[in-house]
Amino acid sequence: MSPFELAQPRSLPAALALLADDGARPLSGGTALVLMMKAGVLRPTRLVSLRHLGLETIEADGELRIGAMASLRSVECSAAVREGWPAIARTLRTLSNVRVRNVATVGGALAHADPHMDLPPLFIALGARATIAGPDRERTVPVEALYAGYLENTLKRDELITRISIPSMGARRAAYLKCTTRSADDWPAVGIAVLIGGGEVRAVLGAATDTPTRLVAAEKELQGKIDDAKALRRAADAAAEEVQIESDQHGSAAYKKQLIRVYLRRTIDEARRATH
Repeated sequence: MSPFELAQPRSLPAALALLADDGARPLSGGTALVLMMKAGVLRPTRLVSLRHLGLETIEADGELRIGAMASLRSVECSAAVREGWPAIARTLRTLSNVRVRNVATVGGALAHADPHMDLPPLFIALGARATIAGPDRERTVPVEALYAGYLENTLKRDELITRISIPSMGARRAAYLKCTTRSADDWPAVGIAVLIGGGEVRAVLGAATDTPTRLVAAEKELQGKIDDAKALRRAADAAAEEVQIESDQHGSAAYKKQLIRVYLRRTIDEARRATH
């Protein structure tokens, strides 16, 4: 691993100023970044720690607001999350292992832009928005707008995700299921998140494409017909055909197409049984 400077700013403006320099990278949990540095994929000359910026809070007052530096484990164990947004807590239980979840952060999991991550498709299905701080202004975007391609986000070099905001579930229900080819906490070959209820149907695919992808054709098939078995079969077929599937070490494109058909139906059933 190449030598680097470790900066530990105590304010958000100071962190953003440090990130403006060439060769600087933000350091949140470091679970992915350090591995990429060890492999020589990334060679930053400065790491800017985000640990002392006060971005660890989890608040719920109608909507859920998660600070970007909140650990995955703290979100998983949050009473507010478990009560109001239980699909998030259920999803986190099979995201890697508890040692990683104790260190990895929500902001890092989103900014990393690995399409195999479990949280992005679920957050997109839930209508989550990311607040992004820059040197001149703060902006808020839908989580799906964070992604430009494989391991490529849309953040500028001197921008940071500071918070994720998720609307109240109300009477809506959500679920996320994934198919792994090894242990249950492994990277998925396919992951699907759905939101149903309140006149809405959202379905989001992860792992099989370069970025988390809304299954628009499937959503149209299911609109107003979520309990129709024939509509669900049509939606499953539409989902498998509407996206460009990527083969990788977790499975061929043909295999993943079949997984999409199966797991869309399973995830809809899981959401029907959910309490929220």
